[in-house]
Amino acid sequence: MAIKLVIGDFNKSSWSFRAWLVLAAAGIDVTLEQVLLEQDDTRSNILGWSPSGKLPVLIDGNLVINDSLAIAEYAADLHPDAGLWPEDFDLRALARAASAEMHAGFVNLRTQMSFGLGTGDRCEALWDTTREEIARILQIWTELRARSGHGTYLCGEHFGIVDAMYAPILFRFRRFAVELPAPLQAYADAVFDFGPVRTWLHLAATRP
Repeated sequence: MAIKLVIGDFNKSSWSFRAWLVLAAAGIDVTLEQVLLEQDDTRSNILGWSPSGKLPVLIDGNLVINDSLAIAEYAADLHPDAGLWPEDFDLRALARAASAEMHAGFVNLRTQMSFGLGTGDRCEALWDTTREEIARILQIWTELRARSGHGTYLCGEHFGIVDAMYAPILFRFRRFAVELPAPLQAYADAVFDFGPVRTWLHLAATRP
């Protein structure tokens, strides 16, 4: 039985985007099931798939896995040779810490700068806490790239879980014109050009 990934809107569900990117980076074929958000029947439709009432959710036979990070770890276990985590022990620990920090934090940034795939939007004057969170993210990216030798992605030449976790942040920065230092802009451009990212953008343009 094919693995099914139940997602929200392509233009709205950043957590669905993360899970999709990890599975695609691992070469795992999935059947997509979409639940449109902010509809009268959204809650009941999600509960039909996800006991947590949240998306995304991965269904592999009788196994139901909710939460993007848990789905990412499942993909890494299924395909340990896909390079989803760095091989280096210390760098892998730092990538996991950075992924967990994204998973649990940056609430002010996510509140003020909503996820979207477009550009040219404006938000109100940024809170100090939002500016601090932006600075922290840039610090994480800079330190991971330095530790890994300044490869294409955060931890080298493989697009990994940590890149998927932060990809929606790059789209937030692009949407609201947050200027990046040149080395990090090069990283952002590589992510925007990553095949599964372009596929997601195509799906967003051709599906509801």
